[in-house]
Amino acid sequence: MSLDLKISLLPETSQTLSPQHKKLNKLIDQIEQQKQDLALWQNAQTDIQSYIHLKLVPIYADLHGLWFKQMQALWQHLQQEDFSKADTAQIDTKLTKLAQTLKKSKNLNTAQMDLVTEVAQFYAQAKAHSQNKKKKKAKDTQQSFDEASQENTAELEDWQNHDWDAEQWNDVQDNEQYQQQREEHQRKRLQQKREQAERLAEQSLKTVYLKITAMIHPDREPDEAKKIKKTELFQVVSQAYDQQDLFYLLKLQLQLETNKGLSPKVLTDEHLKFYKMALEAQSQKLASQIDDITDSLHWSDRPKAKNMQVKDVYKVIDADVVALKEQVKWEKERLKYMGKVSGVEVLLENNVL
Repeated sequence: MSLDLKISLLPETSQTLSPQHKKLNKLIDQIEQQKQDLALWQNAQTDIQSYIHLKLVPIYADLHGLWFKQMQALWQHLQQEDFSKADTAQIDTKLTKLAQTLKKSKNLNTAQMDLVTEVAQFYAQAKAHSQNKKKKKAKDTQQSFDEASQENTAELEDWQNHDWDAEQWNDVQDNEQYQQQREEHQRKRLQQKREQAERLAEQSLKTVYLKITAMIHPDREPDEAKKIKKTELFQVVSQAYDQQDLFYLLKLQLQLETNKGLSPKVLTDEHLKFYKMALEAQSQKLASQIDDITDSLHWSDRPKAKNMQVKDVYKVIDADVVALKEQVKWEKERLKYMGKVSGVEVLLENNVL
């Protein structure tokens, strides 16, 4: 269904548009573009997913397999060998990151996932124990501070600094947890906005539909020729209502009111407010639908482009393929060192574990 219903395109009113009407026409243009963009993304989505499956999935499978072998090797070394406190902290940090990443993997078998879960649970329990210990130490520290003399102050600071290395790897998890909570909060806010827009669009849809049917209902038309035309239009309107096409119905309402002689000068502020509110709800809903598709096609750690185009997705995929292949090569070399304790020590010395 397509109708050219922008008031600004009507010759008799082109010179009398108010600023509010100009904004309304701008919003109509925006929605027209959004509808085209949504159709483009919907048509491209399947092809892009197939391209991802072909290009990226095999590389991620190799990468996750390498990370699992690294985790397995480090976990065994940690159980069997004695490392220094600083080296143990680095290994703990690495194992925590690997376990957290692999928990989300779909490329590991059941036995491998069992080990990943075991490692992840171990560090989760260690973190909880460390946090409880920190609270107890903080309480004891405060009591000691209240009772201690100035001669004991330096000793107290030394004791506090002594605990920092042991908690270094916990800071990584704390930061990751904060980021996860922040992302979850943003997702909830976005979901609330979407739900609000959907409710508003649904209410507006019914209101506009009733107004249109009141104007064009065939049973109220005595002229047989006009009755036939109104019957056809009524069927189209009913189809648009069933498809929840608020945008089409609202544009049709504007056209019908204009055809009845209700010029832009006569449209009230209440009309303009309602049209703008309804169209903004429709625009937000379309934007959400586009975001849902583009989010599903965005896996990179880099922020998603604000106005991402289909061609941009393919460019990102190709760039990631190159980068991931290089990473796989490096992870294979790193795994060779992790096979022996002496190799792990080399990685630790060079801060490339």
